[in-house]
Amino acid sequence: MRVSGRSCRRQSDTTVLINPVVVAPTIAAVGLSFYSYGFPRVGTCLEIGAVQILLVIIFSLYLRKISVLGHRVFLIYAVPLGLAITWAAAFLLTEAGAYSYKGCDVNVPVSNIISEHCRNHISRMKQCRVDTSQALKSAPWFRFPYPLQWGTPVFQWKMALVMCVVSLISSVDSVGSYHAASLLVASRPPTPGVLSRGIGLEGLSSILAGLWGTGTGSTTLTENVHTIAVTKMGSRRAVELGAIMLIVLSLVGKVGGFIASIPEVMVAALLCFMWAMLTALGLSNLRYSEAGSSRNIIIVGLSLFFSLSIPAYFQQYGISPNTNLSVPSYFQPYIVASHGPFRTKYGGLNYVVNTVLSFHMVIALLIAIILDNTVPGSRQERGAYVWSEPEAARREPAVAKDYELPFRVGRVFRWVKWVGL
Repeated sequence: MRVSGRSCRRQSDTTVLINPVVVAPTIAAVGLSFYSYGFPRVGTCLEIGAVQILLVIIFSLYLRKISVLGHRVFLIYAVPLGLAITWAAAFLLTEAGAYSYKGCDVNVPVSNIISEHCRNHISRMKQCRVDTSQALKSAPWFRFPYPLQWGTPVFQWKMALVMCVVSLISSVDSVGSYHAASLLVASRPPTPGVLSRGIGLEGLSSILAGLWGTGTGSTTLTENVHTIAVTKMGSRRAVELGAIMLIVLSLVGKVGGFIASIPEVMVAALLCFMWAMLTALGLSNLRYSEAGSSRNIIIVGLSLFFSLSIPAYFQQYGISPNTNLSVPSYFQPYIVASHGPFRTKYGGLNYVVNTVLSFHMVIALLIAIILDNTVPGSRQERGAYVWSEPEAARREPAVAKDYELPFRVGRVFRWVKWVGL
């Protein structure tokens, strides 16, 4: 009984801050934060972007139960199928001259265009045509990336603090994703050590991404939880094989050039679907808690509303009211950095606070984590995640096999607490 008591106390300590009521609005806010970019960008070439959105919806919802050779092709490949069909249609329209206007050249800067006729059509030419990017032509067939290929990284403590906060948000996302994935593959929930190991490896991968100059960090993709649910495939071998294929393809420059040549309106149409999925998957974490509880409804509602409203307040300082400049939502926090409402004599502090409070997911996390951990609620009502105990996991060979590191690497690092079970 004493051992059981210690186990309960350890699990309670592990989950006291991060629970489904915190994870749900935080992940949802990540998806909702791009609402001002999605369809406004699709609207620049509506016949391409809207068709792609409709195709993905039709494939993933209306045709999801149709099987081809025993596989639900339309459900599993809804996004690539929609992209391929739309890209092919846009290519045919471009080749047929649907977006060619007499005397107008898409490569001429807008500032150099004198003709009013061309000014009225230049936006559609740039957004609808598939041949405006030179990425595919200019990309080499083979290229071997190497560390520091873009020069020595520049360190700025202000941006480093901002990225630390963003990394914290991604870690909260990972907590929910790890737990959901374990339930989908019918395994025991991960242990606190496995959770720490996963987040630590995300940090290590982000360091490697910085050395290779990718411009983005590494984190758990919440949409992959949906992929596991759809494909019923949770094999680590499949993930390892996919990773090897992606590494090999990264060496073929034409593949990257082709991806970079996809028109932005098509990318925005895909992201409309993906961000909507991310929002829904975030809110689905509430199924682990009492979703109908008035306590949880108020906390989630306040977190989501203020995650949109407070950044809007900060972002209104970023652009002068006398200009018609439209800035994508993902750039706005950095524009607010120097002009936000938080102003002290310390410029660095102003930069960090104005930038951080302009991120939707930061506001959602702050409000949710404060309210969920200060408003009284039972463990069942909060839906506290349950984590497996290391001792119990080691006694079950199947569970140990699910979570151990491949190639017996874990045995070498047994002395590191967060690497083992």
